[in-house]
Amino acid sequence: MVNTNIRLTLPVVCFVWQIAMIILFGVFIRYDEESDTHWVETKAHDNITSDIENDFYFRYPSFQDVHVMIFVGFGFLMTFLKRYSFGAVGFNFLVASFGLQWALLMQGWFHSLDPQTGKIFIGVESLINADFCVAGCLIAYGAVLGKVSPVQLLVMTLFGVTLFAVEEYIILNLLHARDAGGSMVIHTFGGYYGLTISWVLYRPNLNQSKRMQGSVYHSDIFAMIGTLFLWMFWPSFNSAITDHGDGQHRAAINTYLCLASTVLTTVAISSLSQKTGKLDMVHIQNSTLAGGVALGTAAEFMISPYGALIVGFFCGIISTMGYIFISPFLEKTLKIQDTCGIHNLHAMPGVIGGIVGAITAAAASESVYGKQGLINTFDFTGDFKDRTVLTQGGYQAAGMCVSIVFGVVGGAIVGSILRLPIWGDPADENCFDDEVYWEVKEEHQESIPPILEYNNHMIHKQQDL
Repeated sequence: MVNTNIRLTLPVVCFVWQIAMIILFGVFIRYDEESDTHWVETKAHDNITSDIENDFYFRYPSFQDVHVMIFVGFGFLMTFLKRYSFGAVGFNFLVASFGLQWALLMQGWFHSLDPQTGKIFIGVESLINADFCVAGCLIAYGAVLGKVSPVQLLVMTLFGVTLFAVEEYIILNLLHARDAGGSMVIHTFGGYYGLTISWVLYRPNLNQSKRMQGSVYHSDIFAMIGTLFLWMFWPSFNSAITDHGDGQHRAAINTYLCLASTVLTTVAISSLSQKTGKLDMVHIQNSTLAGGVALGTAAEFMISPYGALIVGFFCGIISTMGYIFISPFLEKTLKIQDTCGIHNLHAMPGVIGGIVGAITAAAASESVYGKQGLINTFDFTGDFKDRTVLTQGGYQAAGMCVSIVFGVVGGAIVGSILRLPIWGDPADENCFDDEVYWEVKEEHQESIPPILEYNNHMIHKQQDL
């Protein structure tokens, strides 16, 4: 059932990796000043009168929401396949736990390595950023869901986190682009990284597991749980690491409104796309979230409430049309088998978010933001104190290009590594089946009617082939 040439077993990889993490954490990772016992002395030195000033109390509520999105939202969103729910939730759990440890190290080396001590000091904001890093890898997982082994997923995550840390450093530090909700850094990179890997790992005989593709009624209900968790907590995702005060407040409001607008246009286009006028659950599960992706970059900008509604309006249309027309084209013409349709939920809306961010930054004015507001919002301080808003808009656009390049080039390289016949990937006829990697109790082994095609994220695939 599984290719076993020089197969690397999952237990060995997990044990070796965790031992390596223990060693690296022992060498590099320490508590920051707000999580260390010396916080008492810090308070006295800085005349801080209350523990409420500790960053934990500002960031932890957002961290909770983001953490739920990573482990519950992403995991359950991918349970739509009729026989791959264990793999969707379980491997999502594995990848996230594996990746967040490596992310704390990689992001620490690039962003917070103390040159005097050689240590990385972590606090609650570090945990949020690590979850963001993992989100990019989970997005990529959606493109190859059901078609790769758990060891391949771990390798994919290892390189994905590394690439993420580098492109994040280039975009946020060197280019000084703003991307609080990660339209570019997370969604565009993760989307094109996963799509390119899927293209490299193209399976011409994937129709041998055709009967396992698509969903059944109860699997779509579980996937909708993931959608609702993601939808409810997305304002926290986009505002989690913005500046305290008005920036964080504005990011939550803008995302809240954008998501609501996206739902309405998604429902409208989904109904119009069917001759019967009925709704397609694929669209409701996925395209309703596209507004949150697209507003990630501009969430903290003065895009205005009606501007947020406009972004959501168009994202619902574009994402839903992507599932109807673009996904079949990608598979039939470009040979990209995108299991979850991440192109329509993450890659394409991520690019839209980068464009919206660039335009909004370039159009910013002192009359709207105020002089100090421009400085605070775009961090025009230090080496960037003389940067103009037009220049900032150009760097925002450059940041989007960097994320695409890292996703495509990195995906091509990692995909080539994953093609090696040593990873224990499933045979074509066994894709999308939990029994390959999971113990499935006999009472849950439902018979799968060979013609049952209730729902599929590449809905026109059978018609076009």
